[in-house]
Amino acid sequence: MAVSKIDILNKAFGRSFRGYTCADVDAFLQDVADTMGELAENNRGLENRISMLEQALEEHKSREKTLRDTLMTTQKMMDDMKATAQKEAQLIIDAANAKAETLLNQAHNRLAQIHGDISELKKQRTQFEVKLRSILDAHLRMLELDRQEEETLDAAEQKLKFLKKANV
Repeated sequence: MAVSKIDILNKAFGRSFRGYTCADVDAFLQDVADTMGELAENNRGLENRISMLEQALEEHKSREKTLRDTLMTTQKMMDDMKATAQKEAQLIIDAANAKAETLLNQAHNRLAQIHGDISELKKQRTQFEVKLRSILDAHLRMLELDRQEEETLDAAEQKLKFLKKANV
């Protein structure tokens, strides 16, 4: 049974011959009633404060849940972005490797072609040198023959002059 300040103040005690002094009982009841009134007001204030704190707690819990959900979503997005970036990086690396392999193969093919061209040019040079030597040799022989013919013609001319002088 809850006792209020008014209940305490309105409480009446029966009188007896050897009972308590009325003034003392009334003073004590007044003190108890005042204390009960203060406690009741404090209790109402505390209940109001508890109510406000519970509301604030609910708001904080709601914010915390929202933040936790946001954090989880952000973490998932970051993980997805990382995975996507890694896939893209791997694709870029694979494409670069394929292109490098193609360029390397082309370079090897070109090198083989250049070596073939060099060999062909060496053969052509050798053939040209052989032909040039043969042409030069032929010209030298022709010059030698021309010189011999000139000498023969000069000798024949000299004989004719001598014979003409001897016949004259």
